[in-house]
Amino acid sequence: MKTVEVRVPDIGDFRDVEVIELMVAAGEKIARDQSLVLVESDKASMEIPSPQAGIVREMKVRLGDRISEGSLLLLLDVEDDGEAAADVGDVPDNGKKAGMEMQWREDAVSVVSPLSQDNGLRHAVDDTKAARAQGALPHASPSVRKYARELGVDLRHVRGTGPKERIMKTDVQGYVRALLNREGSPNRFDNVMNLPPWPSLDFSQYGETELQPLSRIKKISGPNLHRNWVMIPHVTQYEQADVTELEAFRKSVNGRYRQEDIQLTVLAFVVKACVAALKKYPEFNASLDATGENLILKRYYHIGFATDTAQGLVVPVIRDADRKGVIQIAREMTQLSSLAREGKLNPSDMQGASFTITSLGSIGGTYFTPLINAPEVAIVGLSRITTQPVWDGEQFRPRLILPLSLSYDHRVIDGVQGVRFATYLAKVLSDMKETLL
Repeated sequence: MKTVEVRVPDIGDFRDVEVIELMVAAGEKIARDQSLVLVESDKASMEIPSPQAGIVREMKVRLGDRISEGSLLLLLDVEDDGEAAADVGDVPDNGKKAGMEMQWREDAVSVVSPLSQDNGLRHAVDDTKAARAQGALPHASPSVRKYARELGVDLRHVRGTGPKERIMKTDVQGYVRALLNREGSPNRFDNVMNLPPWPSLDFSQYGETELQPLSRIKKISGPNLHRNWVMIPHVTQYEQADVTELEAFRKSVNGRYRQEDIQLTVLAFVVKACVAALKKYPEFNASLDATGENLILKRYYHIGFATDTAQGLVVPVIRDADRKGVIQIAREMTQLSSLAREGKLNPSDMQGASFTITSLGSIGGTYFTPLINAPEVAIVGLSRITTQPVWDGEQFRPRLILPLSLSYDHRVIDGVQGVRFATYLAKVLSDMKETLL
């Protein structure tokens, strides 16, 4: 019997993911590939498996700990059969793995939102924060620092409630709430935006109520959605695509591939059509840089598609959609959607999208305003296909019409570009060729 270290394997670009469940305990006998801990990253939960069978000697993490690739999870007693035991996620001494440099440095927060400049909002809510040494780096994880930068919060003015006064995400949120609710301050956000205070009511006085906590995914995505809606000037362009021929073609292809258990959906064709539109109008396949003064044009086409799960929406990504046929795209969408519903998506499955599609067609509706998934600059929404009478120059004929809702960042894309992209996308969908397969 010998003791080996079990470490966090490669989990993509995510760092400081939170341990939300311990699935084994000291003294427990475990099997190879048995789940050890459940961790939560942005919009996903992941189970980390054991590399081999053995008996847990000692747990090295606790609930609430933040871990990254290479972090020590536990000590495992295994049979000494002369075979070298491979640690999970071994990180070479030079700090690099598979050509990817691991960056652990915690940079100081220096970005402040325009609202907080010269108007007193950088002052502490609690006067004791003024005692923090000037220039000293607050104790916070990289994810919390990034979150603070997005909100324009100076962490030197935030009191940490974590171990050793470590600043948690909830501390940043509490600081912002305190600023918003400060009575008598001429610099409150509601005064800047001329908004009345948020209503606070005891709803139980009107009848029976029930308190229902938000799901983890909604708690994580909610602040991001709020940020995107407030910070991005959304414009939504509506268009209609005649998909009569496309639908007939889709059904014939499904019949052809029925034995291979492949189910083509309209969404798979829309992915391919979006790639064609993005190639023609590359400013839609881009992001603003941190200064907001330059546009980063992307030469790859990774298409995200919103997927509904019991915990909320997640966005898996079809990578290099320009290099794949519709059949392959449909197959990958089926696999990723299944993993999403089971809560088994890896962080890498949801990273790197350059454009996103969200579809409500299976539910209903006509048009809606999809929220842009920052740092992307556009998103397209699909509603239910309906049969409508269309004039062909001689008479009205029944045609299948797909409503499209294109939201775009007006800082990057003007109205003319938005109309051109939407109409071109509708044109492509109206005339899809079999060569797309």
